[in-house]
Amino acid sequence: MNNFSEDLKKVLLAGIGAVAVTAEKSKEVVEELVKKGELTVEQGKVLNEELKHNVAEKLRKPVSVETVEKDLQNMDVEDLETLKAKIEELQKEKNETNE
Repeated sequence: MNNFSEDLKKVLLAGIGAVAVTAEKSKEVVEELVKKGELTVEQGKVLNEELKHNVAEKLRKPVSVETVEKDLQNMDVEDLETLKAKIEELQKEKNETNE
């Protein structure tokens, strides 16, 4: 049973990490569009706020294993590596807190 709870915790962390990676990537894309002049600074700020709101909404919804698996399948290798690093960072912080 302990292995199951650890695996479930990892899946949930992966879901949270996937949302975090998506938010970071989205912010980078918006900033790049502002630099290129395709969005005004004001439009970029509004879009970033909408993205933050959408991420917050996603975090409020329950996460299922199926949802996380689907999200992970849609990620490219670079994003998966970023997610893996984020999960390891979260696990390290959690372990340090428990010590």
